[in-house]
Amino acid sequence: MQKTTESDSFYDHLENMSIHELLVNMNKEDKTVPLAVEKAIPQIEKLAEVIADKMKTGGRLFYMGAGTSGRLGIVDASECPPTYGIDHGKVIGIIAGGDDAIRKAVEFAEDDITQGWKDLQEKQINANDVVIGIAASGSTPYVVGALKKCNESNIVTGCITCNAGSEVAKVAQFPIEVVVGPEFVTGSTRMKSGTAQKLVLNMISTSVMIKLGRVKGNKMVDMQLSNHKLVDRGTKMLMKNTGISDYEKAKALLLKTGSVRKATEEYLKGK
Repeated sequence: MQKTTESDSFYDHLENMSIHELLVNMNKEDKTVPLAVEKAIPQIEKLAEVIADKMKTGGRLFYMGAGTSGRLGIVDASECPPTYGIDHGKVIGIIAGGDDAIRKAVEFAEDDITQGWKDLQEKQINANDVVIGIAASGSTPYVVGALKKCNESNIVTGCITCNAGSEVAKVAQFPIEVVVGPEFVTGSTRMKSGTAQKLVLNMISTSVMIKLGRVKGNKMVDMQLSNHKLVDRGTKMLMKNTGISDYEKAKALLLKTGSVRKATEEYLKGK
């Protein structure tokens, strides 16, 4: 069966298009991605609810994939601690081929059906955790093999794929299928498929972190103060939360306590 992600592009003779035509047509295709994601919201909701429940009781979230899919999982995982103040190691991204594969392709790493499970075992994977396999094609052996072993070990599994009826979706307990259609450059799943996966990952991690209490109102009150921009943002958030009118006073309290949440609690406790 022909995979949608491998189907011929709707466009041909790309080399004869002007830069303007290329950009307009790529943008035209990109506009279809959010609509495809919207159709998958019921699937995303089911998986996000399970993740939130597991993490509330101490579980971890694992993303695993190969190539672009693996890199997108690592990006999302790496952004959770600074954005939401959760401990490193609560959301973990794993890529076929190891850390070297983040920057350059590791030949045939995705074809090893046993290595994914070995990589999870190195992280002491257990039944409190959730594993999401990310595979645009839906057939990546590294991911499929790992999810099968997770199922055998009573570990919750999900997936994000861009082909309907794929092997990974059949294996995953909570499949998410975002079918975006043929890529602008035939088979180049770093394009629409990658965009769709990024949007879904944003939705999963953000909704889960909100449900874990890592957002108050609409603010990242537990964000790490890792640069001047974030210290400034946090200071202004604290001033708004507490009514402190002195910027330097608010900044000093923020730096002393280490987060907007703690600074707000300390200030209001002392009033």
